[in-house]
Amino acid sequence: MNINELRYIVAVAHTKNFRRAAEKCFVSQPALSTAVLKLEEELGVRLFERTRSEVSVTPVGQRVVEKAALVLEEVEQIKLLARQGKNPLVGPLKLGAIHTVGPYLLPDLIAQLHRSAPEMPLVVEENTTEHLETQLRNGALDVALVALPFSSPGILTQPLYTEYFEVVVPKGHRWSGRASISSPELGEEQVLLLPSVHCFSTQVVETCPELGARHAVVQQGNSLETLRNMVASGMGITVLPASANSAKYRSALLDIIPFRAPRPVRHIGMAWRKSFSRPEVLQVIRAGVARLKLRGITPIEEKATNASPSASSDTPGE
Repeated sequence: MNINELRYIVAVAHTKNFRRAAEKCFVSQPALSTAVLKLEEELGVRLFERTRSEVSVTPVGQRVVEKAALVLEEVEQIKLLARQGKNPLVGPLKLGAIHTVGPYLLPDLIAQLHRSAPEMPLVVEENTTEHLETQLRNGALDVALVALPFSSPGILTQPLYTEYFEVVVPKGHRWSGRASISSPELGEEQVLLLPSVHCFSTQVVETCPELGARHAVVQQGNSLETLRNMVASGMGITVLPASANSAKYRSALLDIIPFRAPRPVRHIGMAWRKSFSRPEVLQVIRAGVARLKLRGITPIEEKATNASPSASSDTPGE
């Protein structure tokens, strides 16, 4: 029994055809048929039932094929581990990001990572902080981009950048044309936020405690884009991170107004398991972020692992 024979029987089981299986494995049909027959003789069981019109897998053949597929997956993992031993930037990276970061940061960051690590394809997951934490801990994610502070047993963090907030109002609003807005003024308006499961809404409320005290906040919309559209329709105003107000997201129906100093900001960092064995990947992500030219984002110089920035008028974590 050898790896090629296992690969052949898996291909036959998937295609239900010896000719197509041979094409898939880049061998001649006689060579594949001979190898499959040899394996059947070695095992002493028939793996496939053959007729002129079709090939079907026997019950015992199905179980053998399932085990063979698992063996082939493990073989590929061994090969990947060997390649990563030579170059840690080889092989997929499972990268997560909170909803209010992913759509605005990842397109530019992925372009940077593709140039720096072309053999490191990304499996991307956008989710809430709570779900990203769970996925980090169980190994479903390697690295997550989250708002700081972020603390979880066995998880390390490092700040990447700060990002300031901006007020978004419909065109013709009484604030249109204003040079700046003070945080307490938000309490006078109907402010549209994400549901409380998204901590970005908590950050905005912490920026302006009057919102919670006066119950003036309308929590509607499952994404920042939904909020933007609702504001454009005249439903109220909102607060967005500056990267979400880049030129490609602008609308002629909206005005963007900065906060008065000190402007509220958030800190975004990366989180990973202590057992993550590819530290070079973290450096590539950090370098990629540092090269970004996104609106309102200021990269943070590298600090000691697990160092959490203090909040000024800045507001913590998503």
